[in-house]
Amino acid sequence: MSADLSQLVKAYDVRGVVPDQWDEPLAELFGAAFVQVTGADAIVTGHDMRPSSPGLSRAFARGAAARGVDVTEIGLCSTDQLYYASGALDLPGAMFTASHNPAQYNGIKMCRAGAAPVGQDTGLTDIRELVESWLDAGTPEPEPVTPGTITRRDTLEEYAAHLRSLVDLTSVRPLKVVVDAGNGMGGHTVPTVFAGLPLTVVPMYFELDGTFPNHEANPLDPANLVDLQKRAREENADLGIAFDGDADRCFVVDEHGDPVSPSAITALVASRELARNGGSGTVIHNLITSWSVPEVVREQGGTPVRTRVGHSFIKAEMARTGAIFGGEHSAHYYFKDFWNADTGMLAALHVLAALGGQDGPLSAIVAQYDRYTGSGEINSTVADQTGRLAAIKAAYEGQEGVELDELDGLTVAATDWWFNVRPSNTEPLLRLNAEARDEETMAKVRDEVLGIIRG
Repeated sequence: MSADLSQLVKAYDVRGVVPDQWDEPLAELFGAAFVQVTGADAIVTGHDMRPSSPGLSRAFARGAAARGVDVTEIGLCSTDQLYYASGALDLPGAMFTASHNPAQYNGIKMCRAGAAPVGQDTGLTDIRELVESWLDAGTPEPEPVTPGTITRRDTLEEYAAHLRSLVDLTSVRPLKVVVDAGNGMGGHTVPTVFAGLPLTVVPMYFELDGTFPNHEANPLDPANLVDLQKRAREENADLGIAFDGDADRCFVVDEHGDPVSPSAITALVASRELARNGGSGTVIHNLITSWSVPEVVREQGGTPVRTRVGHSFIKAEMARTGAIFGGEHSAHYYFKDFWNADTGMLAALHVLAALGGQDGPLSAIVAQYDRYTGSGEINSTVADQTGRLAAIKAAYEGQEGVELDELDGLTVAATDWWFNVRPSNTEPLLRLNAEARDEETMAKVRDEVLGIIRG
């Protein structure tokens, strides 16, 4: 039977259980395939705090070096710190992390020089097929070459300095901020990035621990924000910030401990980036961010561009349009000045600068960007995704004042509400997001659509 890595190699990255689905010998093959597909003569690697990460990362480096490629290892880092190194050093990169997944998982996020994404259509499929062929037929001996070198380099200070150069924090007032690192890489990066700023930082779970003893490092799940919300209220903090496991996403709670929607953060940062660029520029948002985002972008003189969900689509549109900023509902934030890559830390600095640059509370700032009522993402297990989508389309098609589009799943919009239903690529799920001008309308639309999905 031929090797099949389709369960390990996803649309955007490699992700699976160690050692059941992959191990260090397989990581070594990925290192060799990565340099062959990218044509690199030098690469940079980094890894998170998971117990398996150092070994997998070093094995990948060995596979690359055996083919004559020089490897710069930056060691423990956040994913956006690896993107920084790829951009600043102009090298293809590989980050060993499984983000917010449980401890037994690990993965690789890969990019070309300048942090350009490597996804299913931009090299990842070629890498997978090459590794599969080697597993079937045996790895060919590399052409006689002088093995590359493997050297260490610490980029944390350079990364922090670059981020701080992109946001003016010189005149912010003193702020008290609770930071929940979730035992992930935020505990490594926050102390250096925030050093010297007028912040009183209350750290939570800064100890690097890939077994995640306190809670899952996935702030998208409201259950994982409970500790931060409670602590922010107890400390009378100005705000709270939570990072996911590899610290490339940030979530915010206000002075009351109430979560701030990623759409509101997208609108806030978009407004600041547009101002920094003279009041013009393109801003990317995916199709399930709030209506508030394109509204704010237009009000600030910018041009909103709507895309499918997923970082490869966002990054492709960033490059195509020359966009200055992009945001997603999942709290990924992309910056032109960060090689079009996503960095939650830079978004966090923008929030701190916006709050510290005036006297009001965060809730008052956010209110101008949070104009609608959303359902959040609701998942339903269905046996027939295509059939259910067709039933929804049939129910709304032809209704007066209702528009449908199929850019990503099915989006249905009227004057006062909209919803999107998308199939999961990996599970038998349909994902519903609904929004309206008021709670009653949103609930009505949400329940109608769920009735069709689950009916």
